[in-house]
Amino acid sequence: QNPKTSAIVKQLVAEGNAAELQKYFGSRMEFGTAGLRAAMGAGISHMNDLTIIQTTQGFCRYLEKNFSDLKKRGVVIGYDARAHLSSGGSSKRFARLAANTFISQGIPVYLFSDITPTPFVPYTVTHLKLCAGIMVTASHNPKQDNGYKVYWENGAQIISPHDKGISQAIEENQEPWPQAWDDKVIDSSPLLHDPYATVNKEYFKDIQKQCFHRNINKETNLKFVHTSVHGVGHKFVQLAFKAFDLSPPFAVPEQKDPDPEFPTVKYPNPEEGKGVLTLSFALAEKDGAKIILANDPDADRLAVAEKQESGEWKVFSGNELGALLGWWIFTCWKNHNRDTCAIKDVYMLSSTVSSKILRAIALKEGFHFEETLTGFKWMGNRAKQLMDQGKAVLFAFEEAIGYMCCPAVLDKDGVSAAVITAEMASFLATRNLSLSQQLKAVYDEYGFHITKASYFICHDPKVIQQLFDNLRNFDGKNTYPKSCGRFKVSGIRDLTTGYDSSQPDQKAILPTSKSSQMITFTFANGGVATMRTSGTEPKIKYYSELCAPPGNSDVERLKKELDELVNALEKHFFQPEKNNLQRKTE
Repeated sequence: QNPKTSAIVKQLVAEGNAAELQKYFGSRMEFGTAGLRAAMGAGISHMNDLTIIQTTQGFCRYLEKNFSDLKKRGVVIGYDARAHLSSGGSSKRFARLAANTFISQGIPVYLFSDITPTPFVPYTVTHLKLCAGIMVTASHNPKQDNGYKVYWENGAQIISPHDKGISQAIEENQEPWPQAWDDKVIDSSPLLHDPYATVNKEYFKDIQKQCFHRNINKETNLKFVHTSVHGVGHKFVQLAFKAFDLSPPFAVPEQKDPDPEFPTVKYPNPEEGKGVLTLSFALAEKDGAKIILANDPDADRLAVAEKQESGEWKVFSGNELGALLGWWIFTCWKNHNRDTCAIKDVYMLSSTVSSKILRAIALKEGFHFEETLTGFKWMGNRAKQLMDQGKAVLFAFEEAIGYMCCPAVLDKDGVSAAVITAEMASFLATRNLSLSQQLKAVYDEYGFHITKASYFICHDPKVIQQLFDNLRNFDGKNTYPKSCGRFKVSGIRDLTTGYDSSQPDQKAILPTSKSSQMITFTFANGGVATMRTSGTEPKIKYYSELCAPPGNSDVERLKKELDELVNALEKHFFQPEKNNLQRKTE
């Protein structure tokens, strides 16, 4: 019933444009553990009023089956500032339609009255003990995209088998229910609640448990620049600084207000490096700020840059910031917990494609480190299991600039990560240390961990399948590569098939998934490289790392060795020319 999407379809039918109609109606968006992510537009392959109604009807029926007290507890729904004029879709509209679906079934809905960072949704699920949460966002995807992200009652993103159960329920509930389109009725419903004020108060109270140096924060001369890249983060990072008694960061004026057109950037993704930070560098130079904090548009990720003595800016990789935050959060914990026995209950987590630096710190300091599959859904769920056993999960991170610094949010959170990074930098400044100098100190103490990651773009699923099949049948059927150029392969773990050459029974310990590709190669020189497909983008990604024991400080030699390993990986395993793959361009 949306006049805009309806008109688009009628126009195509009138033109007899079968090819476009096939694109819109050929296949339904797939609901996976990351929920939905697609362009806004007409048809069942896109995000629009109808597909949101159908998805929510399925999710609603699935929750009714799983929770007898759903009508008592309810769900939370948040949204970012995305909007798409030509199809009339927007995150707010989708959130209201989703709320309407639940309310029509007598289920209470906590719908935020304004835009909110993604981490506020899992926080609200936990804080108000709700059955589930929905966040309407496409995070840092291009402007035409939107998404529908789902959290379970434990405050973590859903994992299998929930995705399959919800997907099946969507298939069974495609006919819109009566009043499905009329979202105005919710405004007068007693089942509609607005958690905005409560959550804003409680969240900023909870993150203060991670504030350890209030006096230093009050007095620091260090200046920060913050950009929310046309997303939702501005107001919330300002409030976080206030909660920590830090002077507010300078906000990049052209990027501080939400704008669904993202006019100043090609991609609204701070992970893409310096291009997104151009305006931040200019403001920092003008105001004499040394450190830049950049959130992605839904404020669940954080990029950090620091001005070096040479005048150059260094943008930290996700692994480097993970090393710094891991060191910092453990140091703060240790200074406040004199009981040496307590360390046996302390945990840190990172994903299997992230740097193993936390493992090195854990080995030396005596706490536990665990790695999980890629994605915060795994780290969030594992953290909850450990916390339920009375363990303290201090920190979790992934190389894609995602950090969980605060146990109140079981997902990545760019707001708390930004203010904790600011406190760490302020503390280090009192010791005349920069973040870069402290990073070197961490590597000196625990061993250098040098990483390099990138990706190729490939829009043809057949080519991707063939590339991975080729790796599994490299020297004849069912044989993996024994070398990659001059680098000898010493171990293989394939989490698509469940094979792991290092295990006595050759079976992988981490869960396997036939629907996504992921192979990790260990090399005789101490290098590790993982190749995997992305769940939300047409990319084949790779991650590589060389870990040196403490004392090996010839960093340039290590870097050169890793560069050569990566070149060999691209040449022999990706074969970009043969497979017609498009390189990541700066």
